Amino acid sequence: MSVAAKLATRVSFATSVLLFRSFYGWSPSSEAIEHLVLGLGRDAAAYVEIADPPEGDGEVLVIEVDGKATPTATEQELAKRRGKREKKKKGCECGCQRHRGKAKRKSCKKCKKRRKKGDKSKNGKSVTIVVMYTLIRGNDGLLHGPINKKVWASYAPRKVILEWARRQADKRGFPPGTDKRIHIALDGEKCLKDGLSELFPEATFVLDIRHLEEKIWAAGRTFFAEGSKELEEWVEEKRSMLYEGRAEELLSYLKTVLRNLSKRAKRDAKKREKINALVMYMERRPDMLGYKELIEEDLPIATGIVEGAARYVVGERMDCSGMRWIPERAEALLRLRCIELNGDWDHFFGWSYARWLEKLKHAEKVQVRTTEPLPLPVAA
Repeated sequence: MSVAAKLATRVSFATSVLLFRSFYGWSPSSEAIEHLVLGLGRDAAAYVEIADPPEGDGEVLVIEVDGKATPTATEQELAKRRGKREKKKKGCECGCQRHRGKAKRKSCKKCKKRRKKGDKSKNGKSVTIVVMYTLIRGNDGLLHGPINKKVWASYAPRKVILEWARRQADKRGFPPGTDKRIHIALDGEKCLKDGLSELFPEATFVLDIRHLEEKIWAAGRTFFAEGSKELEEWVEEKRSMLYEGRAEELLSYLKTVLRNLSKRAKRDAKKREKINALVMYMERRPDMLGYKELIEEDLPIATGIVEGAARYVVGERMDCSGMRWIPERAEALLRLRCIELNGDWDHFFGWSYARWLEKLKHAEKVQVRTTEPLPLPVAA
């Protein structure tokens, strides 16, 4: 059971069957593995709450938060999936597969309408990812790590995930009002900043420097040619101002540029749009631009770790070609994947197994596998 579920956190259910059979000579069906994942997923959240905090933490707690959308099935897709299956038609008169697409289009009476530019077929549902780790200051004065990196992801409302981060910080020795340093790096999404500010009033916040640099590049391209030396020098000058703690000076410069651009001339329309977007982006986050002080303290000023987690934890397993998820069913798999990637799988399964044995000792029924989707947590 442990091996089958663990495989499913890494590869698709069908591939899990293939791998399991290759090593064991037999395998449960893909449906059985999926039902096992749904059953084990119910214990995952409870385990994370009761699990002991990691040992040997550093003196600075770093929290990075981001989101990533996964493809989800629409109501029309679900109705088609759950409805009566049509008999498969042959590719062509001789039954070969070479002309199956042409034959299908010719016989199809209710073909899908061709998507237009900008139409989305992903029907994405956002997953919130939180990465927590600590840093320890060495004899060289620099912060070293990451230490005890843990990741958690969920389809639940963001308030639920942020409250989970608060509880985990308390457990790791960084309670509210602590004199220890808590540092939070975000991509600038306002709802995340507002929610975390309430839960971590003692924390310092930083806007991911890479996101800000992208907007500076976008503004520069409206003045200079792509790939030109002038563009590179212009961007480097603005980047240096941020690193040197001159964010207010940069903002003042951008406002001056904006005032000097014509509001009527079409040649300035794109320039005004990009400069105004950059100004608004910086004005709304003045307390997240202290890059000079953070660099001097050797604290992170980018969200590279959580960006990587979004691609690895969510993207590589749940955003593959042809996949369509139901969030309430995907939640169980997502929880188990986080536990496995955190290196806690054996401890988690042993904890779950002990609970089953305890129920059996009291003559209680134990049913691990289930077909029922997992209800998403709701905010208190």
